[in-house]
Amino acid sequence: MKLVTFRRNGATRVGALQGQRVIDLNQADSSIPADMIGFLQAGQGALQAAQNAITRSTNGLDLSEVKLLAPIPRPGKIICIGLNYSDHAAETGQAIPQYPIIFSKYANTVIGPNEAIILPRVTEQVDYEAELGFVIGKHARHVSEVEAMGCVAGYFPINDVSARDYQMRTSQWTMGKTFDTFAPMGPALVTADEISNPHDLDIRLSVNGEVL
Repeated sequence: MKLVTFRRNGATRVGALQGQRVIDLNQADSSIPADMIGFLQAGQGALQAAQNAITRSTNGLDLSEVKLLAPIPRPGKIICIGLNYSDHAAETGQAIPQYPIIFSKYANTVIGPNEAIILPRVTEQVDYEAELGFVIGKHARHVSEVEAMGCVAGYFPINDVSARDYQMRTSQWTMGKTFDTFAPMGPALVTADEISNPHDLDIRLSVNGEVL
């Protein structure tokens, strides 16, 4: 299932993307939460209700009628891993670290697909990084490696925009990672049941219409 957050007539809703149409899930079934965080917190029951709503639906909203937002417009936390691709580590001349390099992005960085990235006046080194976002769909603590993937609700592409000069000013990368609009996401959250191996996916990014 491809889940989206969209805006129509001033209201923000959760929908299911079906080709070029969006099904308003809460309108199809009032028991389905109308926001993505509420939907994820409702767990398997919401997923099943959404699937039933899709099966029953005979129409939907054309994409031209809605504005797609980030799948999760106000995430509770965004945890990022530095140098998580061996090719990226090689191109930067850095060794793959023994332990993960962790940094965060904040809610102010989040924008939806095809929204404009604001280039800060204080930097001339804005860079892009196409990444795969893992969405954790349940509360988890002391989770084993074997159990970890069971906490993943789904995936979506994310652009880890960075101001390289600010990023490298200190040993903590946060300064260069958290300017407004520095985390474009989406368009859709693809549920985990649709992807058997998230490590075997192609990621494509375009800047101003040019595929990079």
